[in-house]
Amino acid sequence: MGKLAVTGITGKSGMYFLKEILNQENAVFERWRDIKCSTRNLANVEKVRKMTSGTSFNFVFLEGNLTDQRFCEKICFECDTVLHIAGIHWSRELVSAAVKQGVKRLILVHTTGIYSKYKAAGEEYRETDKIVYQLCKENAIDLTILRPTMIYGNLHDHNISVFIRMVDRCKVMPTVNGAHYELQPVHCRDLGVAYFKVLMNPEICNGRDYDLSGGEAIELRKIFEVIAENLGVKRQYINCPYPIAYIGAWGVYIISFGKLDYRERVQRLCETRVYSHEAATKDFGYHPMSFQMGIVKEVEAYKTRKDQQKHGKG
Repeated sequence: MGKLAVTGITGKSGMYFLKEILNQENAVFERWRDIKCSTRNLANVEKVRKMTSGTSFNFVFLEGNLTDQRFCEKICFECDTVLHIAGIHWSRELVSAAVKQGVKRLILVHTTGIYSKYKAAGEEYRETDKIVYQLCKENAIDLTILRPTMIYGNLHDHNISVFIRMVDRCKVMPTVNGAHYELQPVHCRDLGVAYFKVLMNPEICNGRDYDLSGGEAIELRKIFEVIAENLGVKRQYINCPYPIAYIGAWGVYIISFGKLDYRERVQRLCETRVYSHEAATKDFGYHPMSFQMGIVKEVEAYKTRKDQQKHGKG
């Protein structure tokens, strides 16, 4: 009987992954009874404790920082499989710890940012992948890398939630080049389900990489329009040519003495980010929802919170 370690289980996609474990408890219990979960603060796991109480599993929550090599080794200790949801920025430390502790299988959630042509966005990610591949190859660790696109699905996603606030507050929406750039946002629920399916299908998924994109490509302008429709508002859009927007970002950077750097954000805002998930669909039945379907609950949550805040002020 093996032991499973999971990082990022209290995050947006991690919680959906946990729900899959609990929904299919018997199948998981045949492979893993002990599940170790990392957290930066034990106060964050209260909801998880309630969800997992009364189950057959032995959930253990370890508090620490994934930048700490010793903590990573503690997470990996006596575990045969590690699912790293917390993000690519901590992968090097975790994989080094996994090697030291004799982990046999790694599933790493990285990012499609690896494909970006812009230096800061892509170079670091590519270097991390290179190091991870080499370490796993040298130490006979079965590796699977999952690469989500822009993640959304709750008010803490730092992506679509920002767009929702913008559309709600701005009657006139500024856009760069008309926002005619295609994106492929992916809902955190679809990711949680995908993590679970990859975990449970090592014979298919070991040694493979998968891009996990949303149900369809959608222009940024259309994203704004769908959000406005769900908010029940109408918005006008003004266009700023890319060269002017980029010069403006440089101006802000210079005036703030480098403290405010929006240069790459402007560049990536105009970068088409559409990636096929055909391999994931073929190998483990990945069928993500459309943005039009996925955004509904997030906008509803935003409106509910806004009403609560307004009531509280009153």
